[in-house]
Amino acid sequence: MCGIIGYIGEKQVLPILIEGLRRLEYRGYDSAGVAVVRDGTIELRRSAGKLARLEEALTVSPLDGEYGIGHTRWATHGRPTEENAHPHRDCTGRIVVVHNGIIENYLDLKHQLQSEGHVFITETDTEIVAHLVEREMKDDGLENAVRRALLYMRGLFALVLISADDPNKIVTVRNGPPIVVGLGDNEFFVASDIPAVLAHTRDVVFLGDEEMAVITQDGVEFTDYSGRAVSKKSTRVSWDPVMAEKAGYKHFMLKEIFEQPMAVKETVLGRASVETGRVFLHEIQIPDDALRAVERIVILACGTSWHSGLVGKFLFETLARVPVDVDYGSEYRYRDPIVSANALTVVITQSGETADTLAALREAKKKGSRSISICNVVGSMATRETDGTVYTHAGPEIGVASTKAFTSQLVALHLLAMYLGQIRGTLKPEDARPHVDSLTQLPLLLEQTLKCEPVIEEIARRFYQRSDFLYLGRGINYPIALEGALKLKEISYIHAEGYPAGEMKHGPIALIDENMPVVTIAPHDHVFEKMIGNIQEAKARGGSVVALTTEGNGSIQRLLDPSQDFLVTVPDSHPLLTPVLMVVPLQLLAYHIAIRRGCDVDQPRNLAKSVTVE
Repeated sequence: MCGIIGYIGEKQVLPILIEGLRRLEYRGYDSAGVAVVRDGTIELRRSAGKLARLEEALTVSPLDGEYGIGHTRWATHGRPTEENAHPHRDCTGRIVVVHNGIIENYLDLKHQLQSEGHVFITETDTEIVAHLVEREMKDDGLENAVRRALLYMRGLFALVLISADDPNKIVTVRNGPPIVVGLGDNEFFVASDIPAVLAHTRDVVFLGDEEMAVITQDGVEFTDYSGRAVSKKSTRVSWDPVMAEKAGYKHFMLKEIFEQPMAVKETVLGRASVETGRVFLHEIQIPDDALRAVERIVILACGTSWHSGLVGKFLFETLARVPVDVDYGSEYRYRDPIVSANALTVVITQSGETADTLAALREAKKKGSRSISICNVVGSMATRETDGTVYTHAGPEIGVASTKAFTSQLVALHLLAMYLGQIRGTLKPEDARPHVDSLTQLPLLLEQTLKCEPVIEEIARRFYQRSDFLYLGRGINYPIALEGALKLKEISYIHAEGYPAGEMKHGPIALIDENMPVVTIAPHDHVFEKMIGNIQEAKARGGSVVALTTEGNGSIQRLLDPSQDFLVTVPDSHPLLTPVLMVVPLQLLAYHIAIRRGCDVDQPRNLAKSVTVE
């Protein structure tokens, strides 16, 4: 979620840095800062809060320089204070770094550096980068010091550094979070996203993972981490700033599907400790005593967010042992709902501006309920009107059919359920550690899951002309059947029904014939044998089966006919996290079927990204 901008050229540096940070405000942030080099020294200005506060600080204490870098920070390690705001310095004050992502082994590195005499002044993981580079700085240039420092760091991160001892140079590296280099006339830019530089250049280069750019006024050198030259082609951005954010993907929806590992990682970052088994949600402004007294939770949402709420019901009841109702925001206030004493209302909304959900929230508050929002947009209406917020750090989601916002909501709900469980004493630290460990492994499992795309494309080729689909799931995964069916309806205009598999014999089984593909969600869990029965029932009636299961589960394969059925596997995971993995193939299936049918996947007919009117 953090924003990065850097500039070296002949223009005044500070206006470019401030303008770039302003164009990155959509990403959400809680502090901002800039650093510039002038006459062989580095000067910084930083402030907590919005960019306007940084501009006020610059008015009181002006800054000028020859080149520099800027940053907007979303707090992960350390509170959102001026001290923790980027850029960060080494002991000498002559090396400065800004950073997106996380240094996973920063505590070990910090202890090591402290034992060597380095003095730390912040709570961040970013500061260790400056000290590592300081330690490795010799007479062979900033870029080589950075390369040596990278050998010690683990994690996903994007870094931009400058040094007064190696002037007129900006070094940037990428390993996960995006970095783009803008190419101008005798000037160059570096940023975390294209909108930050589009006012100055439309020629950009996207850095790949484990790549470095060394930027001077003479040009840009691209290498890998070891220093080997990397051939890069610039892209001429011919679209408007929003279109430019596709970053080479054909559609926003596909880009956002593949951004899910990072979106999930960003949502977990800084909120859970494997060592202690504790969850930290500082945005929730509700006293612990009030949360201990909660006797009932009501989840209010619409559409895809409602499906995440259904998963949330399983999470809250399992981890926090609180009864949960899940209600449509569009229906809740029209029946004079009963709001019991000690109730907690949780509203889920990607935009924070969904009219039905906001109206339902206001009804619950009017009747005395405390409230928490799960939301992706900082400062939106829902976040302003609830007592606390758990932000999903999914970044801007432009495709109308929600993908990364949905999976981030599931992760946020998991964190919130654990948080309530630890406060209420129903989830002890030793029981919480496996959950935290599973959450930290989830981005990698999502990366592995995305490798199923080739088989999904084949399934789409086989079934894209069908007029009806049935999706079945049980337990915590039956909401994923509903979500898979919704995605197909939204963007391909195919009629699809999602059902709890146990309800199949109560009506939907009448629809199954040789023209009806049946998508079954069957991880190897406590209801697996029940799902096997449902698959056999569908097969007995001529239905083609698309079976989603976990790796190493060969028993389903024996039930399937290779001439008409398909098997899709996802990595094994904690049972409460299988919905996050199982939904990904269903998103890809909807996407590829819609593409084959010639549909506009990013802007499907009759739909809007945010429903702001009833």
